[in-house]
Amino acid sequence: MKKMINGVESLLEESLNGFAKAHNDIITFNHQPHFINRKQGKEAGKVALVSGGGSGHEPLHTGLVGIGMLDAACPGQIFTSPTPDQMMAAAESVENGGGVLFIVKNYAGDVMNFEIAGEMLDCNHETVLVCDDVSLPKDHSTGRRGVAGTLIVEKIVGAAAEAGANLQECKALGERVNNATASMGVALTSCTVPALGKPTFDLGDNEMEMGVGIHGERGREQMELTKASEIVEHLITAIDEDLKPKKGQKILLHINGFGATPLMELYLMYDLAEQYWQEKGVEVVRSLVGNYTTSLDMAGASITVTLLDDELISLWDAPVHTANLRWGC
Repeated sequence: MKKMINGVESLLEESLNGFAKAHNDIITFNHQPHFINRKQGKEAGKVALVSGGGSGHEPLHTGLVGIGMLDAACPGQIFTSPTPDQMMAAAESVENGGGVLFIVKNYAGDVMNFEIAGEMLDCNHETVLVCDDVSLPKDHSTGRRGVAGTLIVEKIVGAAAEAGANLQECKALGERVNNATASMGVALTSCTVPALGKPTFDLGDNEMEMGVGIHGERGREQMELTKASEIVEHLITAIDEDLKPKKGQKILLHINGFGATPLMELYLMYDLAEQYWQEKGVEVVRSLVGNYTTSLDMAGASITVTLLDDELISLWDAPVHTANLRWGC
């Protein structure tokens, strides 16, 4: 294992220190317990958006704190849920009279700890559970995982909160976006968790893992590596079968890298996915390509599609100013 680290135990703290220094115009870093909160524009009565999860998925969630998105993010250790005291402290630091909306990826540890934090909070709070991974069936015992669609929920709900939507409106909007979003990923390699020191699973030179999760979990099937057009078709077909967009439907197309896939390959995937939807008569009206919901050093990518209407397009286009997503400011 080759990593540019001083030690496994100090990695998260040192990384967060660097992040805070690099973006001290946008965020502040609370050391004990760890959380990142927004520095600017916290209006009285605004709904506070709080998210979080294990580290290793950067820029999700810390890189999405700022104007138009999250008010706070709680980073746990690598692939480990943050603790309830982190979540509670983060929520209390940003609550400003409008209540708190937790945006939670559907993983057991995250769900449990956010629930515990909510029980300890004295302010009004609600939760949106993100479950966009269509590699799992809807009736899966633990539900579908929350993956790259989390960013879409955070951006659109963040814009609504910025515009003055109340807590119940933000919750309803988050659930609406989640229900209109589907994702699926493929891995060409596993990732290496520093504490483990080796890949979490093995893939041969001519193998890929289809339907992989973002924590180094196995996918739903191991397949022979094939050309990009066939990989994209496999991912998009699963998304198409789930969302069933009609001809003329407007969508957002997000190609997300897992950390070790070059942009050249991600844009190639975008071109292929856009052609697929164009041939189906579905309009790709908004796009996002890059590494946003990563899995450390995993090679691979995911495709996310969100069904849009005029309101959601307007909220997506609304100004945002975070470390890793910004426009209109």
